[in-house]
Amino acid sequence: MPHSSRPSDLLQPEAFLPRHLGPDAAEQRAMLDALGVASRAELIEQTVPPAIRLDGPLALPPALDEQAALARLRGYAEQNECWTSLIGMGYYATHTPPVILRNVLENPGWYTAYTPYQPEISQGRLEALLNFQQLTCDLTGLDLAGASLLDEATAAAEAMAMARRVAKSASQRFFVDENCHPQTISVLQTRASGFGFELVIDAPEKLGEHEVFGALLQYPDSHGEIRDLRPLIAQLHAQQALACVASDLLALVLLTPPGELGADVVLGSAQRFGVPMGYGGPHAAFFATRDAFKRAMPGRLIGVSRDARGNVALRMALQTREQHIRREKANSNICTSQALLANMAGFYAVYHGPQGLRRIAGRVQRLTAILARVLEQGGIRRLNRQFFDTLTLEVGGAQQAILASAHDARINLRILGHGRVGLSLDETCSLDTVARLAQIFLGADHGFDLAGLADDAGLAGGIPAALARTSDFLSHPVFNSHHSETEMLRYLRQLEGRDLALNQAMIPLGSCTMKLNAVSEMLPVSWPQFASLHPFVPREQARGYRLLLDELEQWLCAITGFDAISLQPNSGAQGEYAGLLAIHQYHASRGEARRDVCLIPASAHGTNPASAQMAGMQVVVVDCDSQGNVDLADLKRKAAEAGERLSCLMITYPSTHGVYEEGIRKICAAVHAHGGQVYMDGANMNAQVGLTRPADIGADVAHLNLHKTFCIPHGGGGPGMGPIGVKAHLAPFLANHPVVELDGPLAQNTAVSAAPWGSASILPISWMYIAMMGPQLREATEVAILNANYLATRLAAAYPVLYSGRNGRVAHECILDLRPLKAASGISEEDVAKRLMDYGFHAPTMSFPVPGTLMVEPTESESKAELDRFVDAMLGIRAEIARIEAGEWPADDNPLKQAPHTLADVTSEWTRPYSLAEAVTPSTHTRAFKYWPAVNRIDNVYGDRHLFCACVPVEAYRE
Repeated sequence: MPHSSRPSDLLQPEAFLPRHLGPDAAEQRAMLDALGVASRAELIEQTVPPAIRLDGPLALPPALDEQAALARLRGYAEQNECWTSLIGMGYYATHTPPVILRNVLENPGWYTAYTPYQPEISQGRLEALLNFQQLTCDLTGLDLAGASLLDEATAAAEAMAMARRVAKSASQRFFVDENCHPQTISVLQTRASGFGFELVIDAPEKLGEHEVFGALLQYPDSHGEIRDLRPLIAQLHAQQALACVASDLLALVLLTPPGELGADVVLGSAQRFGVPMGYGGPHAAFFATRDAFKRAMPGRLIGVSRDARGNVALRMALQTREQHIRREKANSNICTSQALLANMAGFYAVYHGPQGLRRIAGRVQRLTAILARVLEQGGIRRLNRQFFDTLTLEVGGAQQAILASAHDARINLRILGHGRVGLSLDETCSLDTVARLAQIFLGADHGFDLAGLADDAGLAGGIPAALARTSDFLSHPVFNSHHSETEMLRYLRQLEGRDLALNQAMIPLGSCTMKLNAVSEMLPVSWPQFASLHPFVPREQARGYRLLLDELEQWLCAITGFDAISLQPNSGAQGEYAGLLAIHQYHASRGEARRDVCLIPASAHGTNPASAQMAGMQVVVVDCDSQGNVDLADLKRKAAEAGERLSCLMITYPSTHGVYEEGIRKICAAVHAHGGQVYMDGANMNAQVGLTRPADIGADVAHLNLHKTFCIPHGGGGPGMGPIGVKAHLAPFLANHPVVELDGPLAQNTAVSAAPWGSASILPISWMYIAMMGPQLREATEVAILNANYLATRLAAAYPVLYSGRNGRVAHECILDLRPLKAASGISEEDVAKRLMDYGFHAPTMSFPVPGTLMVEPTESESKAELDRFVDAMLGIRAEIARIEAGEWPADDNPLKQAPHTLADVTSEWTRPYSLAEAVTPSTHTRAFKYWPAVNRIDNVYGDRHLFCACVPVEAYRE
């Protein structure tokens, strides 16, 4: 750190800004000199179009130092009240094993990794996700499970969409059990409107009265009832419809798996497997289906393949289903999932094993049975005949007295109206919890011997014998080997060591913004006052959260120029969808529901057309010109052709080609001229903050990837947050919630996510970042632009930069064109990406948005030293390609084609035409600090042709 210029400076708090920025003043000076500019200000003048630049600083409070920001946020947290919440409805208190809390949730080796698109350096988290898939398959009784979805409600919506894709029924109706969780029903209503489905919400016994293409049933249902679903599933199959079942993993430890009952899809939340409630999230949803439907599944799927040596290797399978390839024809718009939380849930199962899970589930069931007996004998009528953990009770006129008594005991019950209450017990409950509840419902002198009931072998349980689980589960050794903390700790460390995350090296993925996730930003996520709250607690128990949320919304409005913010979307793709829905509802409110054409540039991220399709829009692609900009003439022509059907334009700014388009305001004006709205994809917001604002440019709505620009870590593929900002005319059409009504949106608006504020417990991360940066956020943006231009300049001679803007400058990222090299040498962008692993780097983004290229985004958090190390690696690889071009190495047997190299190469006979040292230690850095990829290059084709998506038998590794 620089020395203070005045003695009094020693008394000032230490600023966070230099901790966040990678290059110090001297390094920035050196980079500016390399670019031939005198200052960052001059670089910005050369780069950002003058017409869109902000005149002054952002209207944000002054930056706080780390300790001051933590103290202020601690003050907010202490205003949250941590009661015992027995509300249920898909959210339950749980114990996060400390070994998982410290070594996964709080470990940058796990939370700073990216989605495993480069599987050779992702084998650890791929194995963890495979464990999650095996857990899901075993407990649901189905063949195939995905690697997590966003939440239970959106998983149900994905099941509905999948049912329509594969069901042979010609109906456009989807049946929903009225006893599903209300937030699930609300999200289904939202999705059904976009798809044009008719939703039938009725009692399950009335299913036979409707012709449908599928149905969602809940098992156990929201009120605790456990029904034998076999007759209902048979009715669905008789009309060639799909049976989808929302369930609970802990209940399925004791219940007959829905797959054994005939279900085609089983989904739900894995939250109660060791993941805190967090005021609504983030949590991993599980999704399982039959093998016959594997190509119609939404979301990511981890599969087993083999590497170049024939060894077992894991990868993401069947990616041709996904939006980044199929665009509007994809199975879903899913980009971010919930990988970190799925890993935690899987590790929870690994740590406890099948016997531990049986004990936890059995204890919850036993406590519920004791309470049920006491309340029944005390004269309180139970409305659900069968139960696992949930009781719905008819209390009549005593309801208010019971609720008052519960309030005094600091216990939250579910209020159902009409003299009814509900409660759900969980892993954290004990016999003392039952005693407190007995006193609340029956009075202190109820006279029941709870300890005696606990030992009563004749006490009836709540699960009917016909639905008690008889099948085994979690028999794989991974779930039966790591039950001591020592073994679990070492297993977690072994997996972490197979991956490359930001705690080891720069991850220069274009359009991903892999910046610093500061520890001070992460600390509050684990505070109990943020982590333990149920999302449906009374507002007065969440005052601290409300202060945080309100302040964050105000700050995001100041940063974007918008009038209102919705924090409900829990991924960027969800933000896109929510924004498009607001646009559609706005048009409909003006009698213009016919507006259904969405213009999307050819360079757009695949989630854009996928989201538009989900919102019921017709996608029209707009061409780009030879410089990578939107072809304004083509845009105007297609906007005019759409005419009164034009709904909106979806555009990314700066563009996905890494430049600030000079004509962005003309583009927005052309759309507005035809009555359309402008949706701005916030993927590249890291190049806007403090320099310009979406609303000032002309956008009506934009989503913000808080897991990019605002420092929420990527978690190896989630969590993320995608709040949207809107201008005032769209604010009434933002998502609302059926359980916790939000201020601002129309009351009749339905939800886009399960929880009112999405993944609320990770929002303190973004709050901390903005609080500690304040108006200095602009400096982060400027340094991001400086770093990108420095890389582009240093690499341009070896790898042409495909697109640039004014004065030959790029924005915060650049695209390197490898197509000429491939034509001359046969070396592809994939070869370069794999070779970078040998140099200790994660590759840039491959072949997006242009095939045959690498898109590089360094962010502001990387130092010049790390940028130079990356440049040296890229130049070293270019020198290796030159040796191939010169014929020194064969075109099919060289360090690039054989990359990455592993310890298996070192310990085997070496017969290649290049040296072992050239293979594994190609740079000075790798000779001192070597990262070893866990496997050699993976055979993607083999993995898809021999699809296997469960835990690998130990024998396969021996072979």
